[in-house]
Amino acid sequence: MIGNGMAGMRTIEELLKLAPDAYDITIFGAEPFGNYNRIMLSPVLAGEKTIDEIMINDLQWYKNNNITLHANKTVVEINRAEKKVIAEDGTFESYDRLLIATGSNPFMLPVPGGKLSGVIGFRDIHDVDTMLDSAKTKKKAVVIGAGLLGLEAANGLKLQGMDVTVVHIMDCLMERQLDKPAAKLLQSELESRGIKFLLDARTQEILGDDHVSRIRFADGAEIEADLVVMAVGIRPNFELAQKADLECDRGIVVSETMLSSDPSVYSVGECVQFEEHTYGLVAPLFDMAKVCASQLADIDHKHYVHTETSTKLKVSGVDLFSAGIINGNEATDDIIFQDPANGVYKKIILQDHKIVGVVLYGDTFDGSWYFELLREATDVSEMRSHLLFGQAHLGDSGHGGVNDAIAAMSDDAEICGCNGVTKGCVTKAIIEKGLQTLDEVRAHTKASASCGSCTGLVEQVLAHTLGADYSDSPSEKPVCKCTDYTHDDVRKAITEQKLTSLKALMNAMEWRTVDGCASCRPALNYYLIAAWPGKVEDDYRSRFINERIHANIQKDGTYSVIPRIWGGVTTADELRTIADVADKYEIPTVKITGGQRIDLLGVKKEDLPAVWGDLNKGGMISGHAYSKGLRTVKTCVGQEWCRFGTQKSMQMGIELEKMTWGSWTPAKFKIAVSGCPRNCAEATIKDFGVVAVDSGWELHIAGNGGIKVRVTDLLCKVKTEDEVREYCGAFMQVYREEAHYLERTAHWVERIGLPYVKQRIVEDSEGRKALNKRFLESQVYAQVDPWAERASEGVDAHEFVALTQINKQQ
Repeated sequence: MIGNGMAGMRTIEELLKLAPDAYDITIFGAEPFGNYNRIMLSPVLAGEKTIDEIMINDLQWYKNNNITLHANKTVVEINRAEKKVIAEDGTFESYDRLLIATGSNPFMLPVPGGKLSGVIGFRDIHDVDTMLDSAKTKKKAVVIGAGLLGLEAANGLKLQGMDVTVVHIMDCLMERQLDKPAAKLLQSELESRGIKFLLDARTQEILGDDHVSRIRFADGAEIEADLVVMAVGIRPNFELAQKADLECDRGIVVSETMLSSDPSVYSVGECVQFEEHTYGLVAPLFDMAKVCASQLADIDHKHYVHTETSTKLKVSGVDLFSAGIINGNEATDDIIFQDPANGVYKKIILQDHKIVGVVLYGDTFDGSWYFELLREATDVSEMRSHLLFGQAHLGDSGHGGVNDAIAAMSDDAEICGCNGVTKGCVTKAIIEKGLQTLDEVRAHTKASASCGSCTGLVEQVLAHTLGADYSDSPSEKPVCKCTDYTHDDVRKAITEQKLTSLKALMNAMEWRTVDGCASCRPALNYYLIAAWPGKVEDDYRSRFINERIHANIQKDGTYSVIPRIWGGVTTADELRTIADVADKYEIPTVKITGGQRIDLLGVKKEDLPAVWGDLNKGGMISGHAYSKGLRTVKTCVGQEWCRFGTQKSMQMGIELEKMTWGSWTPAKFKIAVSGCPRNCAEATIKDFGVVAVDSGWELHIAGNGGIKVRVTDLLCKVKTEDEVREYCGAFMQVYREEAHYLERTAHWVERIGLPYVKQRIVEDSEGRKALNKRFLESQVYAQVDPWAERASEGVDAHEFVALTQINKQQ
């Protein structure tokens, strides 16, 4: 291979994966280094990276892979007749197949003085070293060109302490990637960092004796310069191929298989021309590498297809994203959000209900999503009114934030444009390989390993996938001051040491207090009964007051009583029973609840057993409205009555409630079933939400109403009612077994990550069945009506009578 740059070496890496023993590989590289990440030269210049940190494959890597590297040797001839390449020092190698990856050369303005000392391009490590050396002794730098590379060079030189002026022939920065409002914001930001701009300025001559000293412009104006960096574009480096009589135009002409006009010679990278396109961004070069490697390996004949690319600026603190066209026309619509004071600008260009261009400045989080919609030509007419606010706000009240946006991102969404890495690829690597850090993700997937502009996004995927494991603070928090052990430590000890009582547990874990405290006792009691259903006796003294009394205490000391109404469906007899109870015990308020039940408010404590007894006689049991367990199953009328209903939601809700009532969970648990996607039962803000669709049921998890609304995550879609019940039982059981006490499903899923839940519930069918089985087994012991026990069996009778009578006259 001629060339040791990123495109060529990516081809070799892909080839080694496909057919490691197919070739004896020899590489000629003009630089004395291994293969390094050329697009990370800007961070090196800015002092944010070192050369070692951007090295992709060091010299030892070549030895380890039995590759001969002729470093620091420039090939000057290709003898196609003899299938031989010859370097300028006479070194030569023969080939069966040749890969030309000579990249590009910086375009140097053909102006007088252009070859003076101190006038350089910005292409390789040598250029960076020259700039860094100049910054130590020189003061004034001029960068010609305000494109991506020029601005990155200017920023780096400014950070090195030089007085930097950017000269640009156009009237705004990055005119190929930004429209004028976005360019203005970018210019203001860079000016605030001390970089000066001369726009509409045409360089006429570079002045100096042996070294550059000034630049003269077409209007006669001059500025001082100790260093001039030309960043006005690149040109494909195809001179060698041209001399070898390969077909060339604006680059080495290649086919869709990356084959040149010689059937033994391939070419990839910035030196090629495919159809009418030449290239300067890394993402398409890596696509070429995959195609070429498959051809060389002769096992998977992929074809290269030109695709749109996106642009990001590698300047720390500047968020910029651009893709597609940047200026609309008569056939397009522009949707624009502009907040100059906060430095935010968003512009989406639509044509025929599809995104054809995106410009983002200041808030680029949804760049990958917009780019995915653009590349796939998605019809966005249904989401047009919310499109500008990002993926997290589609069908959402907007409280989900970044985590919801990551969750909503499809697995096919491209995270790293440089290396073509999708969210699904990153997530899969994290789960399957147990990756914990950004560096590990980079090593296994190459995401964020090139330009680094997607680093924040990769970190968010990592955090979302690992949950709190990405940040060790929640998992390391002890249960309370009585111990240094965490919730997870306690749960592990209970199962591993087969501990079945509070006393045994506290002794085994050397609790600091004899009986624990109000924080740890309820938690330990829950962990014990969750681990050993039927074996451990529920310690009612470790319950909060509402759970001990089986009613919710009110501010006046009375209680509210809510009988269970299955799926929100009641009968005339049940209503008569409730009415009779309200009259008999002079209950002042009867209220319909948000969970489709009836609340009897103002019940005296001593009347509770009698009230429960009368409700039991009417066939009604406790609604567990006070419990850390299943509360309600809300339903809409569904297919039974509604003309829009697609499934029998009332029946499904009643069946789920009869399966799950009485269950104890780490925190309260709510279910809802909607009969169609109109979602009248608000299933997408419940712990477990079921939404009927034509083909079956959508299952949602980890929603939350209350103070901070959290819309559910979509777990999966199923076809049958049996599957709905199985998935529901499995989800409740894994939540019971692994969440921390008082941790709602929303917080738990955010902590452990949705992919983990999917892996346990959706992907592991045997594991799901086992979880559901354990849930149903525990329900055998849990589904006992506490009202009936207390109304007719005298259980905990002391709770409902005063300890002594006090005579106020004594």
